Amino acid sequence: MSMASGKKFDRPALVVGILLFVAAGVTAFDASRLKAGFTYGISPAAMPYVVSVFLALLGIGHFISAFREGLPEPDEADWKAFGWVSGGLLALIACIWLGAGFVLGSTLLFAFTARAFGRKAIVADLAIGFVLSLLVFLLFNNLLTLTLPEGPLERLF
Repeated sequence: MSMASGKKFDRPALVVGILLFVAAGVTAFDASRLKAGFTYGISPAAMPYVVSVFLALLGIGHFISAFREGLPEPDEADWKAFGWVSGGLLALIACIWLGAGFVLGSTLLFAFTARAFGRKAIVADLAIGFVLSLLVFLLFNNLLTLTLPEGPLERLF
């Protein structure tokens, strides 16, 4: 990694900072439109406000790093790893949209992400992802009584 010389600012960090501020604004706007159905305790808008503040703080951090001098040049993007993670996210979305459920989608996401980080034990990753996804589903479904997208497997529990 070589040091950046002659650059006034880091464009990618600036763009990410702007996108984080936009996401913070959208999240806060959506939170302001939530209607509370009760008059006690914390409203449903509390957590989106916390998330929007966190996103804004991340945006500030990116702005600071964008204009800071003496930072090393970032490494080249690993597009193959990006493709594996993106494929995992698309698999999760497809599984939920097509009714295959949270557990199958999250299992695929785990295995694809492990592959993106260079792990090649696909069968073991699928097994680990399945166990973790099933535990998360059971935690949400049985302990928290919050429903996650159900497929044929989830209906057994």
